Amino acid sequence: MDRRGTPFQRLLIIAIVVGVVAGFGSLLFFKGLTIATDFFMGTCLGYNYPIEGQSPEEIAGWYPPPVIWYLLPIICFGALISGILVSYLAPETEGHGTDAAIKAFHGEGTIRRRVPFVKAITAILTISTGGSAGREGPTAQIAAGIGSMVADMLKLTPHERRMALNIGIGAGIGTIFMAPLGGAILAAEIPYRRDFESEVIVPAFLATIIGYSIFGLFEGFKPVFAETSLIWTVSQIPFFLLLGLICAGYGWLYVTSFYKTNDIFAYLVTKYGIPRFIKPVIGAFLTGIMVIIIFLFVPSGEEIGLGSLGSGYGFLQLAMYSMLPLAVLIALPFLKILTTSLTIGSGGSGGVFAPGLVIGGMIGGMCGVIFNLAFPTYFPPETIPAFIICGMVALFGSVSYAPIAVMIMVVEMTANFSLLVPAMGAVAIACLFTKGSGIYRAQVATKADSGAHRGEYEISILKNIQVAGSMTPIDEVVILHPDDRCEKVLKLIRSHGHTGFPVEDGGQLIGIMTIRDVERMREKRDLDVPVKEGMTREPFTITADTTLEKALEMMIEHDFNHLPVVDAENRGRMVGFLTRTDIMQAYAQYSGNNSQ
Repeated sequence: MDRRGTPFQRLLIIAIVVGVVAGFGSLLFFKGLTIATDFFMGTCLGYNYPIEGQSPEEIAGWYPPPVIWYLLPIICFGALISGILVSYLAPETEGHGTDAAIKAFHGEGTIRRRVPFVKAITAILTISTGGSAGREGPTAQIAAGIGSMVADMLKLTPHERRMALNIGIGAGIGTIFMAPLGGAILAAEIPYRRDFESEVIVPAFLATIIGYSIFGLFEGFKPVFAETSLIWTVSQIPFFLLLGLICAGYGWLYVTSFYKTNDIFAYLVTKYGIPRFIKPVIGAFLTGIMVIIIFLFVPSGEEIGLGSLGSGYGFLQLAMYSMLPLAVLIALPFLKILTTSLTIGSGGSGGVFAPGLVIGGMIGGMCGVIFNLAFPTYFPPETIPAFIICGMVALFGSVSYAPIAVMIMVVEMTANFSLLVPAMGAVAIACLFTKGSGIYRAQVATKADSGAHRGEYEISILKNIQVAGSMTPIDEVVILHPDDRCEKVLKLIRSHGHTGFPVEDGGQLIGIMTIRDVERMREKRDLDVPVKEGMTREPFTITADTTLEKALEMMIEHDFNHLPVVDAENRGRMVGFLTRTDIMQAYAQYSGNNSQ
């Protein structure tokens, strides 16, 4: 790209090009998914499935497949072909895709050119054959790949490359969900757990509008879900807050089940040498058998079983029309969690966004129906859709660490902006109780932890701050014993959000166990081995009188996120722990105090 232009002009061109390409890319992916679903679910299975956006009269005409056993070969076929393509063409397209896009942003900002195409095909195969997954994750990775290709074409700088990739994520998701505002906010919110990529918002606005306009010219501009008549009152807000608390519990279950299943399948591959492309077939087979059994032998099993397949949006639309019995609303969240874990956790290609919305929506519907039965005057039937929509926001907004973006996207998808107030309350409560239970593992806490922002701190300020005033004191540090199991470290990483922990024996620092060490041990053998066999021995250390400038230089040079702080006289005695986040917070506090 011509370097004579201003940064703003170059950013404007990036946004326009990414918006156009993402718009057509999302359209082709959506069309392919629609055609494939019609073929596998309609023609092959004989299933007239409910579709989101249909009127009550249209959607009431859905009917189950005449022979449910045909589902098993169909879902296994999709998983097998998808697994083969992923294993041999682009292993990074395994799973839900959003994590891969986020990881690329924090890394070099590069995605191989084949990735968007492989991801599109594998996701279409997974979802259209009945795998429980959504289209947002694939769209994020496809659009991020498009952004990377645009960066190559325009010869962008590393910073501009990351911007193009991030803009692509927002443009792709905002386009395919007909939620341009939410998509733009998502581009800024999704990379972090406690931060915001504010620079990307304005160009993402432009890109999502362009993509939305292109998509809408072919598919229309109606929201994803058909509008329903609903009411809510301010006096009901405590019940929406209660809904947020309930969604927090289900959110924890969703994330825990998803990653536990992922670990089990990874263990099977390592322990028994199962080919990687067989993993999703096993997950698909278990999903199919479970759905068939429920379909045949459980009351309301048709709705419960079929609602757990694919994206599930059609059944979410049925719930908004109050066409699902309470038994289905109670059972479907649990089954959807299980089928999603088996589909994506086993290596299937698809997103976790749609299943999360379905789980949250069904929980909201369950609460709404129960409130209506208990207090019919206070909660008329028209309040049930309000609880469904707020449940969608609360559950996935909290587990994605993107409450603002998800809230805006859901109200755009349902065309119910009047629900912003109760949705804000529900997602706020859910977020307070789901700390550490994020569905996107590639997210980092703040910009200080991102490779995209290394070296952006003012060194002159960091020269004036010593580690002693910024480190985490030793009595607040989680310390491992050398005989602790590596599996414990994985749980600590997930629950605390940190990526490394010091190891002490008899009060002396002997090593450090990081997420890289855990991943290395998981590749070699199972995690049921002591920490002392996998830890990094003789780790780099600093003393309390070291400046943050020196500490940050050491972190950047060796690609660390943390450093043990030891006593100057006894280098084996640890007195604290310093992370990139600590440096960022110290920088922000020092800058703020000196600007007043």
